[in-house]
Amino acid sequence: MENKRSKIVKMFLLAVMAVCLILIGQAYCQFVQHRAQQEELRKMVRELNVEYLTANDGALKGISVSASENLKEPNAEDGGVQPVRESNEVDGDGQAVDQPQMLGRYTELYEINQDLAGWLSIEGMKIDYPVMQCEDDSYYLHHDFYGEDSKYGCLCVKERADFDAGTNFMIYGHNMKDGSMFGDLDLYLKEEFYKEHPAISFDTLYEERTYDIIAVFRSQVYDADDDVFKYYQFYEADTQEEFEDFYGNIKELSLYDTGVEAAFGDTFLTLSTCAYHV
Repeated sequence: MENKRSKIVKMFLLAVMAVCLILIGQAYCQFVQHRAQQEELRKMVRELNVEYLTANDGALKGISVSASENLKEPNAEDGGVQPVRESNEVDGDGQAVDQPQMLGRYTELYEINQDLAGWLSIEGMKIDYPVMQCEDDSYYLHHDFYGEDSKYGCLCVKERADFDAGTNFMIYGHNMKDGSMFGDLDLYLKEEFYKEHPAISFDTLYEERTYDIIAVFRSQVYDADDDVFKYYQFYEADTQEEFEDFYGNIKELSLYDTGVEAAFGDTFLTLSTCAYHV
């Protein structure tokens, strides 16, 4: 009887080990697949960028903006780069309407998946990914760039985010243990890291943008009736009062003072991921 029990226990433990090994193997395969896919997308963008710049005599296509400055197009006298535009539509009077031309490096990716909304990268981090947008706000939390099921998902913005006229747009990403997606954002909890990497690069499909970091803070998702500041509900500042409410709260919550200031009329980028402090 004792030997029989011992055999049962051993068989149970072997079964548990087998299941664990299978799960570990599946997780590793997903990691390898995810890493290969992201490198493929980056390579595609790099190669297209070289081709596009070469074909256009090295001219950069796009403009740079900062969260601490009003969004405006630089002019030639300032040495700024004007966005390239094409006129393929007409208004009611028959006049050509200027339409922005997509940055050449993203044309092929956009042909593959028209949910592509931009590209986010931060120096010193693994963050160098496409940003997606579609009607289903949760879709890219569980699907990769090609629409396949993935625990990594994609960086994404909600459908209501307006890249052209909105005040603030939030990019969401999973906090992966291997540091991928937004797994590196925790590095900004250290002021020293911020000082070495004070800016974030984000391209829409039509222009290059650079944002100065204003605040780094921890928060949480509150109950609907909680009378507290909810950063994830801020998209538009139509009035000075709405701007000051958002700006004052993020400054107060910030773990350290970045020294960067903003004014009503500036545009903002918010990166949001899971944390486990509460």
